[in-house]
Amino acid sequence: MKYFSFLLLIISIACSAPKSDQETFSEQQKAEPKPLSAPDPEPISELEQALIDQGLSNVKGIIPGIKVDLKYSTTDNFFGQDVYGDLTEAYLQPIVAEQLKKAQEMLQAENPDYTLLIYDGVRPRSVQQILWDNLDKPDSLKPLYVAGPKVGSLHNYGVAVDLTIFDTKADSALDMGTGYDFFGYPAYPDREEQMLKEKKLEPKHIVNRTQLRKIMNSNGFSGIGSEWWHFNAYSRKEAGEKFKIVE
Repeated sequence: MKYFSFLLLIISIACSAPKSDQETFSEQQKAEPKPLSAPDPEPISELEQALIDQGLSNVKGIIPGIKVDLKYSTTDNFFGQDVYGDLTEAYLQPIVAEQLKKAQEMLQAENPDYTLLIYDGVRPRSVQQILWDNLDKPDSLKPLYVAGPKVGSLHNYGVAVDLTIFDTKADSALDMGTGYDFFGYPAYPDREEQMLKEKKLEPKHIVNRTQLRKIMNSNGFSGIGSEWWHFNAYSRKEAGEKFKIVE
């Protein structure tokens, strides 16, 4: 009986002895939750990888706060077709993206609630061909709407951008009088005075367009007479000398 009591005493002491460092560490490892692994990055589409391989830059990686809504990745365009597929980011030649960054900085210095909103950047010639082939117009009239793929447009060189101004406070784009891809005189900068007289545009539309033009022109971009949203960083001659058409 005495021996049994002595054995119980030894077991009790052993159980109450301090744990070794190794035992404590092992228990802590079991108790601590394992860190969550980072989610796998979204796979890059074949078209986007092709743009990267040809030296184009994702504007979001260069211009903080800029917004992108690629209309040709939706059906909200004058073709009513999604021709970009999985591509949802805007790409430009790196030097053009840096130029656009200065325009963004000027805009936000004037109004911190405003940011540029891109509707289209580089447009590969393969996509230009799709637009050309699907345009329901005679070939003689197609160049009025879409540049021929053989010649290419400045979008095909990655030196043209379609965009507007977005008011982050109001959570909407400024009212420019027409939507993007509107084909008609109300969208023409060259016809704004006439459209005002005919009450197809309002003074506020001109104020908003003028602000966009000022920001872009001050940073080396030039507009065209038939689309308030379109701006070029280079002439066609300059683009052909400096860059290759993006395929």
